[in-house]
Amino acid sequence: MRLTALLERAGHETAVPSPDVRVTGFAIDHRKVAPGTVFGAFPGSRFNGEAFIDAAIAAGAVAVVARPSVRVEGAVHIAADEPRALFATLAAAFFRPVPDTIVAVTGTNGKTSTVEMTRQLWRMAGHRAASIGTLGVTTPDGSLSTGLTTPDIVTFLANMAGLAREGVTHVAFEASSHGLAQHRSEGVALSAAAFTNFSRDHLDYHGTMEDYFAAKLRLFTELLPAGAPAVVWHDGSAWNTRVADAVRRRGGQVFSVGGHADADLRLVTHATSQLGQQLVVECAGERQTLSLPLIGAYQAANALVAAGLAIVTGVPVRHAFDGLARLQPVRGRLERAAISRRGTPIYIDYAHAPEAITAALDALRPHVGGRLLIVFGAGGDRDQGKRAEMGAAAAAADVVIVTDDNPRGEDPAAIRAAVLAGIPRQDGGPEVIERGDRREAIAAAVAMAGPKDIVLIAGKGHEQGQIVGRDEHVRVLPFDDVLVARDCAAQGDMT
Repeated sequence: MRLTALLERAGHETAVPSPDVRVTGFAIDHRKVAPGTVFGAFPGSRFNGEAFIDAAIAAGAVAVVARPSVRVEGAVHIAADEPRALFATLAAAFFRPVPDTIVAVTGTNGKTSTVEMTRQLWRMAGHRAASIGTLGVTTPDGSLSTGLTTPDIVTFLANMAGLAREGVTHVAFEASSHGLAQHRSEGVALSAAAFTNFSRDHLDYHGTMEDYFAAKLRLFTELLPAGAPAVVWHDGSAWNTRVADAVRRRGGQVFSVGGHADADLRLVTHATSQLGQQLVVECAGERQTLSLPLIGAYQAANALVAAGLAIVTGVPVRHAFDGLARLQPVRGRLERAAISRRGTPIYIDYAHAPEAITAALDALRPHVGGRLLIVFGAGGDRDQGKRAEMGAAAAAADVVIVTDDNPRGEDPAAIRAAVLAGIPRQDGGPEVIERGDRREAIAAAVAMAGPKDIVLIAGKGHEQGQIVGRDEHVRVLPFDDVLVARDCAAQGDMT
């Protein structure tokens, strides 16, 4: 595609000298520039892409999207006060076609489960469907990890175009607050969007809860077309109500999901069972009793939001309900990794914020005949204010083992101390143990637990590495909670 045609398709006017140049691709990393590339040069929190403009041009960049004040010589300067947004618009005009039905899910917790369950419901309804998010790109034929909840805009749009070429018609993707703030989720026409819940997280990046919420709200006020439906979990939260109000102000349809009497998709009753939960659900005059093969009330909420997305994108209510009973667990989301030799179930969950820890413990508590044990830590170089709150949340367990998560560039002992400071120490409180080595901590929990107990290993979920150090000293040590749990369970008693 010629640069002039690309600019016209994106609706942006920039003078292009003759002869017109051919665009072959897009990049925001100067090391990935090839002849014909449009390079995005943005100031960032750690690196300033503007410093690499000359290197990108030397590598063959034919145009540079950057702020008006930036010097660009030897390539077309496509200037914008918000260059990330313009770069996304241009890239979206280049990476075509994309799947016909695309939905986005945001919220603090539940994004990964919801997009994957939406993909499963679409697939069971006969569509070729995919999901994009923390677990990677999951297609009808396999998975390809991206390593980020929301990949960079070039990877995101290239994935969309690639999926369309493979015949995928339906895609659900996670829209993280970082991705929304950095315009990494732009350029595709959304058929619907969903909001799960909102609680403290990522304040090291956003600064305040209001700024964090504003980033997520962009999905509904800027990216979702004004007439498209928004699926919102209806739990009485003021944050969720604000999302619904924002959608209605733009003339959009709110499809509410939850236990409230006027919810469009209503959870009428909910009861736990040995291997999952029994739900009675109602939508559009249809009521059905079903067995959901997942543990935890919040997994029921995620599944119902996914069903809402399936319904508003054309799946008949009856088919969506039938699909709920056949959903498969999502990797690292209350995933039962093993049963120890003593008969103790061991669950893995990605919970790494106070509310998520509370939700995971609440989900497991009805299934515990003895003690509930939790192994967890907090990440380094991230929101330090939530560490004590995580400790307080974990105190709902009977045994709390504080260990290392991804310490990154911080002192692991200092992180553990901050978590431990939040755990109340009084009569009747949990037994508290500190074990810095994560493998030893998991082994200790498995060795302590009996047949009526349950062990929860929280924080890393699907991750397969432990991040130590920062910048040029960073290392990713192989570590998979699921594999370690299985190994400890197979070895029996060990401390």
